[in-house]
Amino acid sequence: MTEESERPRRRRSRSRRRRPARLRRALLGALVVGSLLLATGGWIGFRGWQARAHLLNAAGLARELSAQVVGGDTDRALRTLAALQEQSGAARAATADPGWRLARRTPIAGDDVDAVRRIAVAIDELARQAFPTLLRTDLTSLVPTGGRLDLARLTAVSGELSRVDDAVQRTRSDLAAVPADRLVNQTRQALTDLRGEIDRLASLTSAADQGARLLPPLLGANGPRRYLLVSQNPAELRATGGMFGAYAMIEADKGQVRMGKQGSSASLGQFNPPLKLPAETRALWTDLPGIYPADVNLTPHFPTAATLYREMFRRKTGTTVDGVLAVDPVVLSYLLKATGPVLVPGSVPLASEKVVQTLLNETYQRLDVRQQDAFFAASSAAVFDALFKKNANPKVLLSAFDRAIAERRILFWSARPEEQRTIGDSRMAGTLPEQDTVPTVGVFLNDGSGAKLGYYLRPTANLTVGECQPDGRRELRLRVTLRSTAPKSGLSESVLGLGMAGDPYTMRTLVSIFSPAGGSVLDARLDGTEIAMGSGTERRRQVATANVEASPGAERTLEVTLLTAKTGVGQAELWLTPTASPWTTQVHSAASCDP
Repeated sequence: MTEESERPRRRRSRSRRRRPARLRRALLGALVVGSLLLATGGWIGFRGWQARAHLLNAAGLARELSAQVVGGDTDRALRTLAALQEQSGAARAATADPGWRLARRTPIAGDDVDAVRRIAVAIDELARQAFPTLLRTDLTSLVPTGGRLDLARLTAVSGELSRVDDAVQRTRSDLAAVPADRLVNQTRQALTDLRGEIDRLASLTSAADQGARLLPPLLGANGPRRYLLVSQNPAELRATGGMFGAYAMIEADKGQVRMGKQGSSASLGQFNPPLKLPAETRALWTDLPGIYPADVNLTPHFPTAATLYREMFRRKTGTTVDGVLAVDPVVLSYLLKATGPVLVPGSVPLASEKVVQTLLNETYQRLDVRQQDAFFAASSAAVFDALFKKNANPKVLLSAFDRAIAERRILFWSARPEEQRTIGDSRMAGTLPEQDTVPTVGVFLNDGSGAKLGYYLRPTANLTVGECQPDGRRELRLRVTLRSTAPKSGLSESVLGLGMAGDPYTMRTLVSIFSPAGGSVLDARLDGTEIAMGSGTERRRQVATANVEASPGAERTLEVTLLTAKTGVGQAELWLTPTASPWTTQVHSAASCDP
């Protein structure tokens, strides 16, 4: 967190530990959804009723298994899993006899019968290939104890997690290959919901697999490593989450991790001539990201921001690091649920319920700039020590990491290309992809006030999939609302900052809308009035930026119409700047455009 910022800017780490309860619940969710929904879909004949009964039994067993896994009752969980496998296997067998195979070829019901069969197989594959391995895997070995991680155990776990991920990814591919357009509503909804559960599970198992494979080298298995841990400050928004404020050197060797030198972005100074920027970034933000450390993440593409910050640190200190890890105070609130309150010498304890308020608001209200830097450094050290040296609750800790990564609040970039390729396009990488599987609209926020008013922002976003266009594109309608809960008086100079909106209590936010890859931004209206927006491109996405100012208590609404690239799908997704208070979002899907 820290003071000094020069202007607007933007926002996606890899301290990747595993998450047993969350991972297992996701897998169980897939089993339950598949079982319950298929039980209501178009079943045929006597064998269909047999399969229905077996899948209903499987749903009940899956719920029992969930409670046992979360409660750590491994012996009972293994017995329940055996019963679950019996029921899912019976459902699979009931949809495999000659009569069922014949029904799959009928012109009217064949597509639905085939889909039911494939879903029954998917549930059985998960019950037999993914869950047994997951129950055997000691995922608590992925959390630190006594200031270090056991790299040998971590390596052993890696093989187990790879097998789980292989099984889940195969199931995901099999379900993705089922044509859904001609299915009856019940079967199509069952398939859609199960796909959603499997997609979420596949994301988790893929990240778990990547983390277990990457953590040993990242933590110094093959030699010492050094990283920059930077704290993003959502009180002064940037596209990736917040201005890079405080930083700390993290040193890792053979699993032993310690915190070294700390400082602030302000201490790195300015860089003239500016560092070289990608042409698209410079066209959007001039030379700002190459001059000011506080502005490197005006772009939402985290690898660009991390590369710039690493080079600035090298030029200032002469030290070259192996990567950059970014977190924000909301991440600390999640981690403190696992560690319990942390005492900061000479100050108030940091507790999960109040740490965001303490770090993003109260500190700026009651301390001067020098005291703020000292408090932020002491707080970082205290939380780091608690995380690595305290015996935190492993399940809560892994769940905290999972949630933070899902919200793009933990971002990691490695300076080693082979490691960065392994991280790929995961949420931790913060990579703005140049291709979309599902059309994705980015809404990225950069502070334009030079103040710490982002703490008072309450954002919402609604995205609606619209009409199919003759050229194969699709219209999208986006509605973004920014509401200021800032008071009209009583804030300190540290909070009010430069007051670049004129009235120091008015929040100025630069809202950048990124079209889907290969798409475009058509028009925009602010509170119903059409406005011109600054425009550019980044990574095959058209970018349009609007200046939105909100006085205390005011709400401003930005409506934007976009086009996708050619696509047949009726889904869309949002990628948002993580904020101090979470976004309220809704995405309205539509039918496919495919004939």
